[in-house]
Amino acid sequence: QVQLVESGGGLVQAGGSLRLSCAASGRTFSSYVMGWFRQAPGKERDFVAAISTSGITTNYAGSVKGRFTISRDNVKNTVYLQMNSLNPEDTAVYYCAGRYRGLSITSLHYDYWGQGTQVTVSS
Repeated sequence: QVQLVESGGGLVQAGGSLRLSCAASGRTFSSYVMGWFRQAPGKERDFVAAISTSGITTNYAGSVKGRFTISRDNVKNTVYLQMNSLNPEDTAVYYCAGRYRGLSITSLHYDYWGQGTQVTVSS
């Protein structure tokens, strides 16, 4: 089992950048595919990005491709989400998640979740 703790959220102006971190407990972090999802008020939880166990393969939602970058450090047991060129539509609670199988964009496929970190982008 793995426990996930996100950090790095905050308030930023449109056009700015933030880097989210998700620290995982446990010795098997490198065995988990990791993903980032986000949920805006009144909306469903949406896929943002995912990364394979090795970090070689990534997948992005179309709305963030070219602006966001997911990465991981299997020594530090941490996955990151670098977010650039932020706009107000990126405002949401961001969650990291892990699963013990292949890449997936479906939240139901993920077994472990963090508590979320708020990202607010002002116009």
